[in-house]
Amino acid sequence: MIDRTANLLGAVGLAVADRIEAIARAVLNHSGETPAALVVIGYGLGPSNDELRRILQLSHSGTVRLIDRLVFDGLVERRQGRDKRAIALHLTECGAALREDLLSLRLDALRPMLLPLSEQEQAVLGGLLEKILPALAATDIDRCTTCRLCDDRVCFDCPIPADFKNLLPAA
Repeated sequence: MIDRTANLLGAVGLAVADRIEAIARAVLNHSGETPAALVVIGYGLGPSNDELRRILQLSHSGTVRLIDRLVFDGLVERRQGRDKRAIALHLTECGAALREDLLSLRLDALRPMLLPLSEQEQAVLGGLLEKILPALAATDIDRCTTCRLCDDRVCFDCPIPADFKNLLPAA
């Protein structure tokens, strides 16, 4: 039974990922870690390239290319970081607006997946997900990686609070 449940969970996970990727392509004309970069930078804590790299699990050069593209597209700006050696990444007005669209449309794309469930079943599923999530993320960086596309205004009582403020102290 556990293999069947794991298989079903994998199918649902892929369906969720596909819907999120489709939204990212529609909103940003980019996929990959571009949407996650906008969400993480949009928390407004001024992550450095290295902090963003660790959360997105990218190589240094991959992160630099991603940030260069976001800067070129007018979505992100580089500012003076917490120390003279680092830069801090912040969204531009346009980047913040696209982030809002992305987060809103992400939820719009996922809500229909819950429609076959009654309110009680949705509550049960929510409770089960709250039990599964802590097993996925042991460290602050794990939690930040897991929640890299979360809308923290919706999940205000997160079962694995990603302490971005602790990981990325304000600039």
